[in-house]
Amino acid sequence: MKERGPYRIPSISALIAFESAARNGSFTRAAGELRTSQSALSRRIAALEEQLSTRLFERSRAGVSLTAAGHRFRDAVVAGLGVIEAGAADASSRSDRKHMVIACSHDASQLVVFPRYDALKDEFGDEVQIRISTHRRYSQHPPVDPDADLILTWKAENAVLNAAPEDVASIFREEVQMICSSEYAAIHADIMDGPVAGWGELTFLDMKRPNQGWTSWSDWFEATGAPERPPRYELLESYIQVLEATAAGHGIALGWRRYIERYLDSGAAIMCGEEFVEFGNSFVAVLTAKGQKNPSARKCLSFFGQSR
Repeated sequence: MKERGPYRIPSISALIAFESAARNGSFTRAAGELRTSQSALSRRIAALEEQLSTRLFERSRAGVSLTAAGHRFRDAVVAGLGVIEAGAADASSRSDRKHMVIACSHDASQLVVFPRYDALKDEFGDEVQIRISTHRRYSQHPPVDPDADLILTWKAENAVLNAAPEDVASIFREEVQMICSSEYAAIHADIMDGPVAGWGELTFLDMKRPNQGWTSWSDWFEATGAPERPPRYELLESYIQVLEATAAGHGIALGWRRYIERYLDSGAAIMCGEEFVEFGNSFVAVLTAKGQKNPSARKCLSFFGQSR
């Protein structure tokens, strides 16, 4: 292993590539997340494995999975990157430049924040440094970065937020429809052209640990009807993976308006019904106690409330 000063460690770019591939279970999804090519990311991972003299991933057509050594290395990398990120945030907070931290799930960062990121940067210009702090999934009590000024999260219809009305902005109401790839619909047309009661032969895609605050498959079936046979589920780690599995023709997923536009626009997925079904939940932005004292955060709250 090549020495870098007193530390004999891989480059930070290699560690970030490894962490993303391990979390996504796919070099392709990791490359998209890091805005690089799949071949470039594969070469970076291969070089890392050569540097460590061990295999970190098992490769297959279905994707990649961690080896035993990969699991141990991932735990160390995640902990180390977390310490570095916290240190960078602390250093940034002590600078004279204005800053703002938005906390959300990884899925929300990809599907809600980044499509609006250029407009958000234009709103603030160069005077405010924006940092996106992510956690793995939505919950009623997410592990929020203590430096967060603004939290983006799902709010169940009857949930009560511990925040004043002026510190909350609704970004969009929850509207849902089943989606699948056009190939999957064509292969299973004989079933999907019939009533939902007969859809028990199909595969339904979901997360291993579903998000709290938004509609579940049980909610959907209760509202629209359910297969007579118990549904067969394929469970994945994140909603991004659910969408990618849908596009790859693995089954049917629930699709949220304003989450799935690029999949529908590109033809990677199609709706299984003609209209979205509205539920009572909503996706909201909430100021933290820290954010209430930050004029930039309040301006950001207004931005998300108006960017529907």
